[in-house]
Amino acid sequence: MSYIIENVNSCTKKLVFNFEKVDLSKEIKEALIAKQASSNLKGFRKGKAPLEMVQKLFGPQVENDALYRFISDQYYQAVKKENLRAVGYPQFGNTKYELGKNVAFEATVEIIPEIELKDYSKFTFKKDSETVSDEDFETLKKNYLSNKAEIVEVKDAGHALKQGDFAVFNFEGEIADGSKPENMKAQEYMLEIGSGQFIPGFEDGMIGLKKGEKKDVKVTFPAEYHEESLKNAPVTFHVELLEIKTKILPDFTDELAKEFGFESVSDFTTKNKERMATQKKREVQTKLQQEILEKLISENQFDVPTALIEDQKQSVKEELSRNLKQQGFNDQMIGLYFERWDADVTQKALFQVRSGLILDKLAKKYNVESTEADLDVKIEEMVSQSGMKKEEITKFYKSNENVKRNLMYAIREEKTFAALMKDMKVS
Repeated sequence: MSYIIENVNSCTKKLVFNFEKVDLSKEIKEALIAKQASSNLKGFRKGKAPLEMVQKLFGPQVENDALYRFISDQYYQAVKKENLRAVGYPQFGNTKYELGKNVAFEATVEIIPEIELKDYSKFTFKKDSETVSDEDFETLKKNYLSNKAEIVEVKDAGHALKQGDFAVFNFEGEIADGSKPENMKAQEYMLEIGSGQFIPGFEDGMIGLKKGEKKDVKVTFPAEYHEESLKNAPVTFHVELLEIKTKILPDFTDELAKEFGFESVSDFTTKNKERMATQKKREVQTKLQQEILEKLISENQFDVPTALIEDQKQSVKEELSRNLKQQGFNDQMIGLYFERWDADVTQKALFQVRSGLILDKLAKKYNVESTEADLDVKIEEMVSQSGMKKEEITKFYKSNENVKRNLMYAIREEKTFAALMKDMKVS
């Protein structure tokens, strides 16, 4: 064996290579031919210059290419022989080379760590109730009916503005220097109280006002606000409440149920309660799984490859970017967001990497794998929950290898949790 392996830490290895006598003629010939094919020398068609001329003109470069081929080949052979689960690219260093004699170099590489989990059989967890309450169902029904609701004026002069009411008001914002920017004022503006459309604290500050009353509502703009001059800025809004309106929901009839895509009120009730039960079960299960992972991670500390964390950070950022864009963030705002919350993004990525490594270890322990049959069952679940056509969902998940692989991985995780919870105390 022409190398030794040193442990840098539990997820980093250094391979130290030393070859006392090396013949690089094979590698030099390969590098020379490759250089010949890419060379465009005067007087010759591209790739047709004699090897001797290429050797004469590019000798040192060809020799370096040959050395790199040799080093790479030896490294990958060693990784395969030692069954190292390498992550990312190796870092080569301390290279020593003398033509026709010796070659020495080092390769430092991160690997998937071998994890030994502590006994978790005594861990206890409490699972939330999966029952869908009548209040939950009524909220859903109101959400449907809201699209058909009528917004009418509240005639009672003594009515005080409350959550869910609509306020029609004039407002003018005044910043610390006494100026009143044009973009901070409006006339007869209508706002649903509790919708969260305004700066935090503004809607709460209006609660209790009656028609015709005025008030100064003091707020502080968020630190992450998109306009630089208003970050953390105190602003006073001079408000005059002109009118209070409320939403009147219609009676829920079979005719309305049909407009919503159901056969009747009874059909609406049955199908939505089934969907809500499925959704609640999923939410409860997700929360329990998160608690289990947090416990496993806190009890089992281990080094994590930097390359895995960086890859996962990129995935976290992509997901966050999609969500932020849906909230109206532009690219500049998203960039500033990631600058401010980089530490949080890193922690989230680290948690996901640790979770993945632990679940992979457990999946192997319980001999869990996801199969095509599992995929078909999952697709059937999606059909029943979404109402989409089976052909559409099947095509989406089976025609794209990356999408399919991600779903198969998620199925494997679900099956792993099912096996794991049998060895824990879950009440």
